[in-house]
Amino acid sequence: MIRAVIDGREIEVEQDTTILEAAEKLNIPIPTLCYHKALEPYGVCRLCTVEVVRRGRSRLVTACNYPIRDEIEVFTASEKVLKGRRMIVELLLARCPEVPLLQRLAAEMGIGKPRFSLKEDNCILCGLCVRVCRELVGVSAISFVGRGVEREVATPFYKISEDCIACGACAFVCPTGAIKLEDVTDKELRPLLLEFDMGLVGRGNIYTPFPQAVPNVPVIDREHCLYFLTGNCRTCEHFCPANAINYDQEDEIVELDVGAIVVATGYDQFDAHLKPELGYGQYPNVITGLEFERLSSASGPTRGKITLNGKEPKDVVFIQCVGSRDKTVGNEYCSRVCCMYTAKQAHLVKERIPNANATVFYMDVRAFGKGYEEFYDRVRKEGVMYRRGSVSEIYQRGDRVVVRAEDTLLGEPLEMEADMVVLATGVVPRADVEDVAGLLNLERSSDGFFAEAHPKMRPVDTARDGIYLAGCCQGPKDIPDAVAQAKAAASSAIVVLRQMQNPKLKAQSSKLETRNSKLETETGVLDGS
Repeated sequence: MIRAVIDGREIEVEQDTTILEAAEKLNIPIPTLCYHKALEPYGVCRLCTVEVVRRGRSRLVTACNYPIRDEIEVFTASEKVLKGRRMIVELLLARCPEVPLLQRLAAEMGIGKPRFSLKEDNCILCGLCVRVCRELVGVSAISFVGRGVEREVATPFYKISEDCIACGACAFVCPTGAIKLEDVTDKELRPLLLEFDMGLVGRGNIYTPFPQAVPNVPVIDREHCLYFLTGNCRTCEHFCPANAINYDQEDEIVELDVGAIVVATGYDQFDAHLKPELGYGQYPNVITGLEFERLSSASGPTRGKITLNGKEPKDVVFIQCVGSRDKTVGNEYCSRVCCMYTAKQAHLVKERIPNANATVFYMDVRAFGKGYEEFYDRVRKEGVMYRRGSVSEIYQRGDRVVVRAEDTLLGEPLEMEADMVVLATGVVPRADVEDVAGLLNLERSSDGFFAEAHPKMRPVDTARDGIYLAGCCQGPKDIPDAVAQAKAAASSAIVVLRQMQNPKLKAQSSKLETRNSKLETETGVLDGS
């Protein structure tokens, strides 16, 4: 270990540790525009210049590539250092006067308007984009062209690159935003979107799927990770202090002997694209209830501020029963949750945007739970307008959309402009419901959900002993009902496991099942089923 003193603070580091790395360990900031942990530093921007005193001699060096090999003293903000940095920033600002990063650095250093003008550009020729493309991605789709004052970053012969894979690494590392992928490639640019936030915000190739994930650790998106696509990159290894990156980890199939199974596979949201007349996917003003839920959540992409395209809506329309009670899409059942989550969301609009107008188009309001009717009445008293009628069409008019509907109570058609339309999409069986049913040999009801053994006597059991249902895999239900059913399913599973340990309990249970079977038969006769 070698002793070094940086701005009066002592630190011991391994030989050949750079001054910049040592300063980072002491949380001493040194500005730089061309440094990247995954690349060999070469000090092209010279903004990281510091003063080094070694054996009584002082000199200016670039901190990013100066290795510590014996005892030195470093000054990161001496007068000589600050004077040199101000000159560098002034020259860069003269070349790129509109770059916010340089403007901020100039303001911090007390630099006013540059004394001279070199060029109207955004590129500071740091070379990060070129080096990342060549050394990490292994493509070399862009490079330096020209010499002297004509030097710039471009594709060969200034043509669209056929080698570019549209990974976006060059644009990501560019400190000034000079790189535009549209100038490099004609391949379709598809940003990665976070599924938990309903695609309203982007994510990286390494991300945590959702809060409270089990296990709650980040995962690598292998379909888009450059290492799995090209065999290159491995940049994340340089940024993970815990050395937790493992590219060789594979999925494992584990076989377990179990005594009971609780099926709680949940549901899917109705795909609003199946109702094209409502404009979902065509107009940015039209969103689903789950998307609104993320917008209004304190942990969502807008931190709970209800905005769309950066603007706060003043007229919000909610449309209920989208994908529920609708023979045209094959869902004749009620999804049960839509009426109340629409009422809650309309309440949030009135609470967070006091001057906003909230209108709900509905068929019937089914406020069936404890305290639900009272909440529905409260929302109407807050100023939410409920209009009974179905919406036939949504189309765009300028920056807003127009909702065309019929008010069935007044018996007249109407059109209403809105800044935001929220579709209360219903609950449908999961896409893999058929596979799970085949795997566990489960029956399904006419609406496509898993069928219980008996709707009254055995509401959480299935036709197969030891397999129980919980939550919306059995049918649409709200949170209280899902919690109650989950507790019942867990209790039933515990009973089975206990019986496996005690043969006497198993015999008693067999007698009880025989008696229940007789009751089911008698109940069926009374119900006419």
